[in-house]
Amino acid sequence: MNTPHIRMYSTAVCPYCVRAEQLLQRKGVSAIEKIRIDLDPAQRDTMMNLTGRRTVPQIFIGDYHVGGCDELYDLERAGRLDSLLNP
Repeated sequence: MNTPHIRMYSTAVCPYCVRAEQLLQRKGVSAIEKIRIDLDPAQRDTMMNLTGRRTVPQIFIGDYHVGGCDELYDLERAGRLDSLLNP
């Protein structure tokens, strides 16, 4: 499967990050670039500038900002996640 680049801003202890990653793996995503904002405060600033949000996860599929775990699951329930992962 040729999926677009997946980037997820996360922290070490984040159950929503784990849930989001599990859903993406079930959908066949094998590579997720995880950016740990708890280890690199500059990345938190970057995330906030890109998204306007402070919470993790913040997920990007290609250039599309999905949002957090709830938004990712909303896309799945609406049947729109597959089309993002398989353009």
